[in-house]
Amino acid sequence: MHDPLNSYDLVHDELDQRAETGHDVEDLRIAFDSADPDDTEALEELYLRVVNAPRDAAWTYEEPEGLEDILSVLPADATESGPKGSELENKILGGWLGRIAGCNLGKPVEMGTHWTSDHIKDYLQRADAWPLGDYFPLLDPMPKEFELRENWPQTTRGRVDGSARDDDIDYAILGLHLLELHGADLSPTRVADAWLTLMPYLQVYTAERAAYRNLLAKVPITDVAQVRNPYREWIGALIRGDAFGWTQPGNPRRAIELAFGDASLSHVANGVYGEMWSAAIVASAFTASTIREAYDRSLLSIPAKSRLSEVLRAVRDTYDTGATWDEALQSIQQRWGHYSWVHTINNAGLIAAGLLWGEGDYTRTVGLTVQGGWDTDSNGATAGSVVGVMLGADRLPGNFIEPLADRTRSALFGYDNSRVSELARRTLHLAEARI
Repeated sequence: MHDPLNSYDLVHDELDQRAETGHDVEDLRIAFDSADPDDTEALEELYLRVVNAPRDAAWTYEEPEGLEDILSVLPADATESGPKGSELENKILGGWLGRIAGCNLGKPVEMGTHWTSDHIKDYLQRADAWPLGDYFPLLDPMPKEFELRENWPQTTRGRVDGSARDDDIDYAILGLHLLELHGADLSPTRVADAWLTLMPYLQVYTAERAAYRNLLAKVPITDVAQVRNPYREWIGALIRGDAFGWTQPGNPRRAIELAFGDASLSHVANGVYGEMWSAAIVASAFTASTIREAYDRSLLSIPAKSRLSEVLRAVRDTYDTGATWDEALQSIQQRWGHYSWVHTINNAGLIAAGLLWGEGDYTRTVGLTVQGGWDTDSNGATAGSVVGVMLGADRLPGNFIEPLADRTRSALFGYDNSRVSELARRTLHLAEARI
């Protein structure tokens, strides 16, 4: 499923990507529906037709891809003086802990095709745990209609003892590593070198796996995000933005420039904007007095005529009408539910809703975000990071933070069983150095 080495998956997913970006592929989809999944030669011929399908002239979005082109359409966003000393230290540690706890909260139900929002609600109501305010409880015996992910022995209530391994945490650590190694001189080539050196192939997914495969095949670095990568606008880059925000308190414009150097290795357009947005809202949270203030500022960091901007502004408009969380969730599902459950656009809408309706309360924010379904661990992690920065570590709820025991597993070479406090200390050093 979603395997860039499988020709059938490749054509299937590229058809969706092309349709979502305004290309006329309906006739090609009909041809695919009658294709033999084992006829690789025919599928590869069809793939070439799909990637060369013309874009409909009625396409109205404007989604630039190069950094200079992106920056040219953004409004000015002046740097603000961020917190210093113990306050900065507290906020950075809050970001790390908030991200890790939010990720672990969503991990047992990270399968959007099974764990829909309705299915999550049904489970939690049976467990007398609705609304979600702590790690998922384990129903015993487990009803046959529910299947928690294989990580449940490490991520369910009463069983959390340190953070479980997850790519949403791996990439935050990798971002820190990259900034320590290269500082402001971050580039897709240097990101690629770090992946190949530190990250096992089977621990990266969708767009990152396609990009990894391209790197091994010696595809030119400028083409890695595009070649045989139908996942180039999925959520994999959005989850990689936090370190660039944590190290640029009050300076989202610098954060998004660093994020672009990371994201553009594997993603394009809204995939890249997703990482820029996550970096920007984290950076903004250091100086904002409310989540809404940080949210509004983050919108200055993505192209206004893009699909990502459309969903983020629409969710904010829904919030301003006084709609309930349930009404907002229904609206997001109706308008953007056609995207893959691991796409940037629909999941960004859920993160946005969790942040806005969570109103600065950590428990409510990550609980609502994960209850929304789709990519639950990624969404809980990003929302948790933003609120964690806003509140600081000393104001995060103990039921989420204490079971982490200040350590996290990681697939990154040399980083397994890292101390969260040590990762935060190293992040603080970079933030103070103003890289």
